[in-house]
Amino acid sequence: MLTLLPPSEGKADGQDGTAPLDVAALSLPGLAPAREAVLTELVELCAADAGKAQEVLGLSEGLKGEVAKNAGLRTAGARPAGEIYTGVLYDALGLATLDAKARQLAARSLLVFSGLWGAVGIADRIPSYRCSMGVKLPGLGALGAYWRGPMAEVMPAAAGDGLVLDLRSSAYAAAWKPKGEVAERTATVRVLQSKIVNGVEKRSVVSHFNKATKGRMVRDLLSAGLAPATPEELVEALRGLDYAVEAQAPAKAGKPWSLDVIVTEL
Repeated sequence: MLTLLPPSEGKADGQDGTAPLDVAALSLPGLAPAREAVLTELVELCAADAGKAQEVLGLSEGLKGEVAKNAGLRTAGARPAGEIYTGVLYDALGLATLDAKARQLAARSLLVFSGLWGAVGIADRIPSYRCSMGVKLPGLGALGAYWRGPMAEVMPAAAGDGLVLDLRSSAYAAAWKPKGEVAERTATVRVLQSKIVNGVEKRSVVSHFNKATKGRMVRDLLSAGLAPATPEELVEALRGLDYAVEAQAPAKAGKPWSLDVIVTEL
């Protein structure tokens, strides 16, 4: 099973004195040329014109310090991506508190999509950075579109012949959309909050519930040592872990499964 995750906007700092980024050592080595191109333009932009970089990256005044951080990416200390990414989903996932077996499974099966790196494994060492998939660099253009070609080259092999659990947000999902038989063994997940209003159930998408539930769901699968091979097996596994799941098989060939996970409280 391969699980696709979004990154977090906020990120932990790198570690002073630790070895810097080694692009060639990252997972999915076929992405190395594309990564170098994005990294080079981002670093040069941030080093040459802080004001323009702030505008391109869509940073508020309170976040303008991220420009200097980006300018120093090649020499900054690097940490495992699972330690760099923070926020609601990653707090709920709690990688650091998983047992050794679950951490090993996580290192093999979790892939985080990124505007800067394309995608990285959680054990890949990266510096803290700021560059979302929605950024449009002056030279390379919109990163969501830029990554589609390189990702299409490497992701089918990365997906292997098992289940792809796609938990990405829409901006990151645009960088690679499973096709053909890979799509047919892909499951996307939507988290819905259920409330009873005047005796009638109302369901709605709530961002915080969505992120926390997805993080908790991945953690529970990892902790239980579960690696479903198909969308049907995933539904059974989640129900066995006490998740309320409603599944919809694709209406036609070459499309993913859709899963709704229903929650009533955080």
